[in-house]
Amino acid sequence: MAMVSEFLGQLSLNAAIVDPTYPSLVPFKDFDPNTDAARIETAIKTKGVDETTIIDVLTKRTYSQRREIAFAYEKRAKKDMITALKAALSGSLETVILGLMKSTAQYDASAINGSIKGLGTDEETLIEILCSRSSAELVDIKRVYKELFKKDLEKDVAGDTSGHFAKLLLALVQGKRADASSIVDYQMIDDDARALYEAGVKRKGTDVACWISILTERSVPHLQKVFQKYKSYSPYNMQESIRKEVKGDLEMSFLTLVDCLENKQLYFASRLNDAMKSKGAKEKVLTRIMVSRCEVDLRKIRGEFKSQNGQSLHKAIFEHTKGDYQRAMLSLCGGDD
Repeated sequence: MAMVSEFLGQLSLNAAIVDPTYPSLVPFKDFDPNTDAARIETAIKTKGVDETTIIDVLTKRTYSQRREIAFAYEKRAKKDMITALKAALSGSLETVILGLMKSTAQYDASAINGSIKGLGTDEETLIEILCSRSSAELVDIKRVYKELFKKDLEKDVAGDTSGHFAKLLLALVQGKRADASSIVDYQMIDDDARALYEAGVKRKGTDVACWISILTERSVPHLQKVFQKYKSYSPYNMQESIRKEVKGDLEMSFLTLVDCLENKQLYFASRLNDAMKSKGAKEKVLTRIMVSRCEVDLRKIRGEFKSQNGQSLHKAIFEHTKGDYQRAMLSLCGGDD
């Protein structure tokens, strides 16, 4: 029973996210953790397991509410709820439900750890998380990573990547990005736009260090203005310049970073669309985005998805998934736009 206590003991460490939130999953009204715990216990004990009830309860409660259910379950059943769920479920649904039993920072830290341990690195996951999270979120992830795995995130990233790719990711992890300011420094915007141009398209070879410094240290609103100004110097926009100047993981990282700086929710909408259009739907990507963003900005991602594709995210999930996994994903989606 130490497992749930250890897991729940880390919950208060979740730092507040400074970005505005647009969650699809909000606190359940008339919430009663004891009633929910009883429903989960009965669902697990049912012959063949009542997955529908588990989905209906846990995908419609916020993380803090699921935490209370876990406490109530342990008092009631004298067992750890996470261990019981792991034994009762399997496949894609198990991945979703166990993911929901982690805080957003714990979920991200676990995904990063999973992407770099063992043979080979899952660069796609590593890039998606590190290039899309705010500095406040990255600070939280680093702390939780240390608690969960007894290792420093910086050391693990450095040990599993190399070259400019490693330098870019480490610069992001170190959280040097400036906070947004109400003061617009037009001279600095112009200087940065010119520096990005002169470090890339204008010269032979790329001064990657300059790109890394500007793109990881300036505030988000400042960089949005820099990218607009950049077009007055370069015949290409920032994304086109990146494709011309660098390749491989570094290219993917810079593109993800710039896409997220310009419109993070549009980036995730595109990722979801690509995941579902691929043969057999990339469940790993779909699950990771739906679970990690449902209490952050999934409602806004839904809006971008509809604008971009002319189809609601809800409908796309319905068409590309099935069974209990589909039921869980649709519940997290939170509505049909």
